[in-house]
Amino acid sequence: MSGRTVLQALLLCALPLGMLGCDRAPGYPKPGPEVVRPDEVVDFPTLYKQNCSACHGADGKNGAAISLSNPVYLATAGEANLLAVTAKGVKGTLMPPFAKSSGGMLTDQQIESLVQGMLRTWSRPDQFAGQTLPSYASSTPGDAERGQKAFVTFCARCHGADGSGASITDGGKTEKNGSLVDPTYLALVSDQNLRSVIIAGRPDEGMPDWRSDISGAGSRPMNDQEITDTVAWLAGHRVKTAGQPYPQHP
Repeated sequence: MSGRTVLQALLLCALPLGMLGCDRAPGYPKPGPEVVRPDEVVDFPTLYKQNCSACHGADGKNGAAISLSNPVYLATAGEANLLAVTAKGVKGTLMPPFAKSSGGMLTDQQIESLVQGMLRTWSRPDQFAGQTLPSYASSTPGDAERGQKAFVTFCARCHGADGSGASITDGGKTEKNGSLVDPTYLALVSDQNLRSVIIAGRPDEGMPDWRSDISGAGSRPMNDQEITDTVAWLAGHRVKTAGQPYPQHP
């Protein structure tokens, strides 16, 4: 085949591509939105679904971890604590750090977007007008002996006087709540998590917040020291080797 013939063949092959135009050539990006780089995603619903929903629930509730859509939790934690926990995680628990500066995958802007999205979507500050909320973190030492008494007063109806669980009948169906003093459970949660759950409750599971569900003439919310003492009593049930065979002593 002569050189001229080869050139003509090549031109004939290139003709369809020329008719299509450069924007439709093989390998050229097709029309439509470009794929956003993972570190450029700042949309709250997307970030929450990808990073938080597995533990905290699809809508911030009904997950294994604390409900992030709980207005009481958001009000007591506040923006600064939410940013710190989201960025740095909680050591010794299943809550990992998400910020790149702490070994995670998210930028500071994405952390900010997550926290602002939670507050914008789920906080209800008007609900607590005129009320004094307990502090997010304890500023005083807890007393386990006093904590046991507070636990009996405010928590025993659902969790048993010893914290091992109580049977609750609702709508003709009886269920037993899990143990709060189980060493394996306590190994998975921090003291701050215990405090946050006592303050904010688990409304998705019917657990009241610090204002409690006790009734009668003596009904009242838990005070800050009673919350601190209750955490001290619960934390006192931790063991160093939870979930592991215990040493055998002669």
